Amino acid sequence: MINRVLIRLKIVQIVYAYYQNGGKNLETAEKELFFSLSKAYDLYNYLLLLIVAVTRYAAKRIDMGKAKLRPTKEELAPNMKFVENRFAAQLEVNRQLEEFVKNQKKTWDNDEDFVKALYNRIVESDVYKEYMAAETSSYAEDRELWRKIYKTMVFNNDALDALLEEQSLYWNDDKEIVDTFVLKTIKRFDESNGSRQELLPEFKDEEDRDYARRLFRRTILNADYYRHLMSENTRNWDLKRVTFMDVLIMQVALAEITSFPNIPVSVTINEFLEIAKLYSTPKSPGFINGLLDTVVNQLKKEGKLMKN
Repeated sequence: MINRVLIRLKIVQIVYAYYQNGGKNLETAEKELFFSLSKAYDLYNYLLLLIVAVTRYAAKRIDMGKAKLRPTKEELAPNMKFVENRFAAQLEVNRQLEEFVKNQKKTWDNDEDFVKALYNRIVESDVYKEYMAAETSSYAEDRELWRKIYKTMVFNNDALDALLEEQSLYWNDDKEIVDTFVLKTIKRFDESNGSRQELLPEFKDEEDRDYARRLFRRTILNADYYRHLMSENTRNWDLKRVTFMDVLIMQVALAEITSFPNIPVSVTINEFLEIAKLYSTPKSPGFINGLLDTVVNQLKKEGKLMKN
């Protein structure tokens, strides 16, 4: 699940913290990097559990309606289609999610107000109304309902963003990326797999874990070289006057450019320009793009860079 987009973002965050703390302990900072990445994986599991929590709340509402002193006809004979959604039921018994709850002790039980608000929003939506009114019923339709709900009501949800930020500082910038993996997971679910349906792994393979470790270490250990390259190409502009975050982002970018010949330079630069848009000034992407391009051209002329 943890892809290189997220790894780059986390490395920029951890390298920034490393320098803010005086750059004293590389090993501790590396452990913090992998802990931070593991928290992103926790968020992935936690957001999948939100689907289960909403479904359980819907069932609770039905039980409360039936238990009223004078329930209505609708409350006595409710439409059970939403609470009996087959995709949500499969997710509820998923072995990996059950293991996550057991190990991390994370549930939505303490945030029922948010779950209630989300449920009410779902019930009022056209997506829900069309699903409940449809005469057909299939696993594919059940799964598609939740894909639509997630994409329209969870993906951009300010209340949820605020709630997650309160729970973990590590989740501040993760949700937008993690959301894409939740949607990918929903699409991958197959009814025939039952409780053994595999979720996305924390790392696709050992290569991505090694990429994170190498990029972080190269960024720190070769910092003087990367900053020398920047200084040589700033054209009478003192590097000390360049925004610290810009220097840091270019430092990580140059570590990737010089250490990973299989990654095209254009891909690396574009990825770090996106990070600059998040963390630096409005003018930073243009400045970083120009300086990195100049440094890359210099390295190619000197025969120190043999890739496109």
